[in-house]
Amino acid sequence: MARPEQVLVLEPQHELKFRGPFTDVVTATLKLTNPTDRNVCFKVKTTAPRRYCVRPNSGIIDAGTSINVSVMLQPFDYDPNEKSKHKFMVQSMLAPYDMTDMEGVWKEAKPEELMDSKLRCTFEMPLENDKTTEHPSLPKSASASLDDGEVKKIMEECKRLQMEVQRLREENKQIREDDGLRKRKVMSMVTPHSSAMATSAVRDEGLSTRVLALCMLFFVIGVIIGKLLL
Repeated sequence: MARPEQVLVLEPQHELKFRGPFTDVVTATLKLTNPTDRNVCFKVKTTAPRRYCVRPNSGIIDAGTSINVSVMLQPFDYDPNEKSKHKFMVQSMLAPYDMTDMEGVWKEAKPEELMDSKLRCTFEMPLENDKTTEHPSLPKSASASLDDGEVKKIMEECKRLQMEVQRLREENKQIREDDGLRKRKVMSMVTPHSSAMATSAVRDEGLSTRVLALCMLFFVIGVIIGKLLL
């Protein structure tokens, strides 16, 4: 008795294509669709089980649903003159309504209940033109000019901040000179006791001014470092 026709719809129907390079795992996807109103059990088998990893390699497809099966070809030395003889078979059967043990169902299945579809495997290496088309990139000159522009902006900002630091340094120097001048004037006008108090006040005022200038200097340096890191 002839086997029943496959109820599952396979995409692709007849051929699994694996596209190199084959120095790493290459994956092809097999879509299985169940258009019936019954759940369907399935298994995926291959003539080269050591060369492939299939996930999932068996299971149940609910009525009106689909699943994707990943077929992973393991790395190997590709020979363009060698034709692939590997084949896959998708075996299926209608799931019993009272099914509790899928492995038991497969063992007890009758030959006339089994359906199968076969696919062959093909290996392809991408052409050099395909690599260029699939992975377009900016010309080196364009990318280089873009990097130079970014560096130029950072350098200009750094130069501006350096000028700001120099200006603060000059202001701080002028403040120190003014403090010294006020100190000499005060000491020439007051008594010895008052002179000590005035000297202390001038010293405190000069110290506060220098602390403020140093804080501003550290802030500007922090801005420069932040710009360079960005």
